[in-house]
Amino acid sequence: MITHQKDTSLGEANSSVDTTLNRKGFKRILAYFGPAYLISVGYMDPGNWATDLQGGAQFGYRLIWVLLMSNLMALILQNLSARLGIVRRKDLAQANREAYPPLVNFCLYLLAELAIAACDLAEVLGMAIGIHLLTGLPLIWGVCFTILDTFLLMWLQKLGIRKLEAFIISLVLIIGISFFLELVFAKPDFGQVAYGFIPTKLNKDSLYIAVGIIGATVMPHNLYLHSALVQTRKIKTGWAGVRRALKYNFIDSFIALNGAFFVNAAILILAASVFYTSGHNTVAKIEDAYRLLSPLLGHKIAPTLFAIALIASGQSSTITGTLAGQIVMEGYLSLRIDPLLRRLITRLIAITPAVIVILMYGDSKVDDLLILSQVILSLQLGFAIIPLIHFVSDKTTMGEFAINLRMKIVAWSIALVLVFLNAQLVTEKLMEVYESEGNVLAQIGVSLLAVFIIWLFTTMALLPVIQKRRLRLTADMHPEALPLDNLSPRPINNIVVALDFSDNDGRLISEALAQGKKEANYTLLHIIESVSANYLGAASDDAETQKDRQRLELYANQLIALGYTVTIQLGYRNRVKEIVRLVKEAHADLLIVGAHRHRGLKDYLFGETIDAVRHDLDIAILIINVYASTN
Repeated sequence: MITHQKDTSLGEANSSVDTTLNRKGFKRILAYFGPAYLISVGYMDPGNWATDLQGGAQFGYRLIWVLLMSNLMALILQNLSARLGIVRRKDLAQANREAYPPLVNFCLYLLAELAIAACDLAEVLGMAIGIHLLTGLPLIWGVCFTILDTFLLMWLQKLGIRKLEAFIISLVLIIGISFFLELVFAKPDFGQVAYGFIPTKLNKDSLYIAVGIIGATVMPHNLYLHSALVQTRKIKTGWAGVRRALKYNFIDSFIALNGAFFVNAAILILAASVFYTSGHNTVAKIEDAYRLLSPLLGHKIAPTLFAIALIASGQSSTITGTLAGQIVMEGYLSLRIDPLLRRLITRLIAITPAVIVILMYGDSKVDDLLILSQVILSLQLGFAIIPLIHFVSDKTTMGEFAINLRMKIVAWSIALVLVFLNAQLVTEKLMEVYESEGNVLAQIGVSLLAVFIIWLFTTMALLPVIQKRRLRLTADMHPEALPLDNLSPRPINNIVVALDFSDNDGRLISEALAQGKKEANYTLLHIIESVSANYLGAASDDAETQKDRQRLELYANQLIALGYTVTIQLGYRNRVKEIVRLVKEAHADLLIVGAHRHRGLKDYLFGETIDAVRHDLDIAILIINVYASTN
């Protein structure tokens, strides 16, 4: 069933946990705790295990500082995501729908769905591998078995968001306890572990692994998810309520993400203390690590704990991935489908490629499929981070809760690092396809994909900046309303009327008389542009000059007979300079000129005259549309 949703995230779960109740001490904080733990499982999902294992096996403890740095990046970005949801009460998908045009929104939606499917693929494979290692069940059956967790999620959602959070936290605890025991068995050199927190220079090989660790850290679907999960808390409106929610959600994120850091660090430390020290530097696959743990640690339970943690990791991550899919669909498309149908669709999208690859190539290509899922996630990351930073920086919508300049610099620096590293990973994989010989269709496809990505990324990144500039310009054009001042009318004593001796002279003069009545002094002005006038100036006395003077005198005498005070002035040579000079000599308060609405060359000539005169005078100018009087 498909329906249009109300504009809330996670439907019935929205504001279902009331934090406004009168609680004291730890109980008040506990009401806010939960969302970040659902987020944290994305940072310890099976997709991260391979890079952690490889980093520890090849380089010992030296890359722990990279894990710490990537965890700090994740903490900052997740805090920004929570800020968006708490302050605006909208998730990232909803904010995108408001900010971007439909075409861009639809493209962002497809990329988000692709990222969720890729993430789910990694989780399916992780669970299947864990089941295979623990029970010996063939991998293909393990993959198919994961579809049953669809019904587990449905049952948990019916129990409410707090029960779902409790289940996820229990899985996180299983993972944490499993690796804590693994570290007890491994007995790592804690002096070397501490040294690993100090940044060291990276060579070519270690840099590649470091890029993989950082690139696999922030999951794009987590940014959508966190901005929605924080809205499951009903908070007090007003500054104090929002500030308290931001504070407690930061604490929640700090604890949960540091728990995820412990798990990732434990995997790396385990690999360093067991594989690196024993010379097994080539361990990169999860299956190889599982098989080597028992003989190297001397505990049969060690590989079992490893497999249990892997299953718990895959199970917890797949539940949060489904919630993210629901948020993305509802946020971008404003559609809500039956949760069971949504879950089945997401899971089938993930299972299908896994089943096809295993049936065609066997278990050996599963790791390549895991890598492909990480490449797809990397492709989507920038399309989630950059809009998020734009939104939380916008004072118009975030008000005083918009991030400050220092946080903007930090956030954009993180975005640049992550986008660069992930773009590098994606580019390398695409170039491998592009450079393959005899694969013309693949090359065309890669080229079109590259053009599409560049267009979408540029549009998404720059459009909020352009829109903000337009709003600022509009605000400048329409400033805040202020009381009017200087309302005393300025007396008009001297009026100059520029005449061109056309049929419209009467219209111009009548407009002048309407402005000044009989109290003002009038100057009738005409510029002579004959050859003689251009050459001799005021000394000109040709027939045209004589006729123009006579015409002005005729107008003046007619007005004087009616009781008006009138003088005449003739100008010569440069039309603009002469009008400006004579207006200033008359000490005019108002200049009246005619606009004939010329087109083409005449528009250029006459229009330029009016504009030039207007810029050289600091008095009022009344431009009469004399064209209208003749039509």
